[in-house]
Amino acid sequence: MVNRSLKDQHLKGKAVLVRVDYNVPLKEGEISDDTRIRASLPTLQWLIGQGARVIVMSHLGRPKGEEPSLSLAPVAKRLGELLGQKVYFGKDPVDMKEGEVQLLENLRFDPGEKGKDPAFVKALAERGDVYVNDAFGTCHRQESSVYGLAQAFAKTGNAFPGLLLQKEIEAFDKLLNHPDRPFAAVIGGAKISTKLGVLDQLMKKVDLLLIGGAMANTLLLAQGFEVGASLVEEECLEPSQELLQKAEERGVELLLPVDLVVTRDQKESRISSLNEVAREESIVDIGPKTVELFAGALEKAKTVLWNGPLGLFEIPPFNLGSLEVGRTIANLPAYVVVGGGDTIACVKQLGLEEAFSHLSTGGGAALELVEKGTLPGLDVLYI
Repeated sequence: MVNRSLKDQHLKGKAVLVRVDYNVPLKEGEISDDTRIRASLPTLQWLIGQGARVIVMSHLGRPKGEEPSLSLAPVAKRLGELLGQKVYFGKDPVDMKEGEVQLLENLRFDPGEKGKDPAFVKALAERGDVYVNDAFGTCHRQESSVYGLAQAFAKTGNAFPGLLLQKEIEAFDKLLNHPDRPFAAVIGGAKISTKLGVLDQLMKKVDLLLIGGAMANTLLLAQGFEVGASLVEEECLEPSQELLQKAEERGVELLLPVDLVVTRDQKESRISSLNEVAREESIVDIGPKTVELFAGALEKAKTVLWNGPLGLFEIPPFNLGSLEVGRTIANLPAYVVVGGGDTIACVKQLGLEEAFSHLSTGGGAALELVEKGTLPGLDVLYI
């Protein structure tokens, strides 16, 4: 790989196309969380300071054609407020002066974005002299603005990672390739089917693997425990048994819940042992003994990856297990990388954002990077 650093470039007067991830939550046209916009500011502010003409690009949601409810207009307004300057907005080119900024309309309004359309790539490329990818959360997708544009500009040496993307690359390189040991991973979420490959790869790298959330239900069922009416993926029982066997063969300490919070109606709940889950009950969180077990096991960790909540996080009080384990991780003298939207939401509930080494802006992208060691949007930047 050729490491091309954005900060080594002289960009005064140049038109710079910047792919960002502004796929932010909107409620009635208002942004409910501007974290992703704020994350892009260092790159944009540096480009503005260099005197570049900055053309910002993003997608929002999964529109079918031009859907007004998924317009990036509210994002342009908020971006202008955060930058402290006017941000031009729209799909048509704007005659900008040095240091000015335009945000293009939602790229997915054009079918060419998802379709890797050469004509769409060409139309975008003609607007810029330099391409910058600062959208880690989309690097696992081969879309026109992520892959096609990078490919076009990399051929002339004019494609670069933005400051945020560079930070993500460095964080995961340290995590996966140069971890201080013991290295622990805390993995949660709903479906084990989407994380079997990730877990397999992690077991080649970590010393300790802690699994919670609904995905742990399938592993418990594979061990012969009753899980009642809980969410499980029966088609993954055999792969789950293989996963448990691999952990033993590789000498990885794999911890699953030893007690559980169960409910019949999501209103009243109780603590249950592994052998006491009734047929009508659903597992919605890890229990206090599991919190204690996980916390004790993590005390020795020097490197930690945390991805996924450990219970039905969106419905309090079934977030307590995630919050307690999260608090433990935050207090560790360790290098900690946190990824996934729900996991970041948990960190924010704790109010401990500054306690973690790196909060990743990519959920699916982070997991795919762990599983495959690279991403299409990264590879193409360094050809």
